[in-house]
Amino acid sequence: MDIQILEGIFDANERIARENEALFRENGVLAVNLMASPGAGKTSLVSRTLELLSGEMGIGVIEGDIASSVDAEKIRSYGVPVVQINTGGACHLDAAMIREALVHLDLSSLDLLIIENVGNLVCPAEFNLGEGLRAMILSVAEGHDKPLKYPLMFSQSHVLLVNKVDLLGMSDFDLGTLRETVRRMNPGMVVFEVSCRTGEGLSSWAEWLRRRVVEFGSGAAS
Repeated sequence: MDIQILEGIFDANERIARENEALFRENGVLAVNLMASPGAGKTSLVSRTLELLSGEMGIGVIEGDIASSVDAEKIRSYGVPVVQINTGGACHLDAAMIREALVHLDLSSLDLLIIENVGNLVCPAEFNLGEGLRAMILSVAEGHDKPLKYPLMFSQSHVLLVNKVDLLGMSDFDLGTLRETVRRMNPGMVVFEVSCRTGEGLSSWAEWLRRRVVEFGSGAAS
């Protein structure tokens, strides 16, 4: 019975996710599902990305948290449309939550929608939101063994941002080992080494994302 209930939840989520995906494509909006554990630097990365890209394209943000609107208030200061989702205890966002949030956004004015998922390396990877791109952050402070402990997140994401590389000399984090593990698990995954504190590597991330937005918009127009 429990298995049937779980299958029903995932089936319902997939149906709404497909509807969300169609809505994003219809409006030419690249939706990015940004996932990471608490403290890895999701909001800092969103802020830095807005600093680099918001002047050249329409960007919206959906902030997912268990409670509070602290992160949404930070992002709102950049002058972009922000919708806050408080899950009330749920460890992830789902497609239905995103659908409700989209009512408050003018998709026709956007090129890029960044969805900051709830801080968790497990549940968010299990729920399709209708996004066009899955990105995840791993901070140096978390250790290079995380792909082995949370394989689903690493195997399903399109891009990995290794954040806080300015701390590399202060830990035993091994970038070479991480890259080799990720290459075996997900050969197509793009990896960026960044520091949201110093700005290192962020221009490369922004340029890569800029190209993805252009490609997605071209596909929607054709």
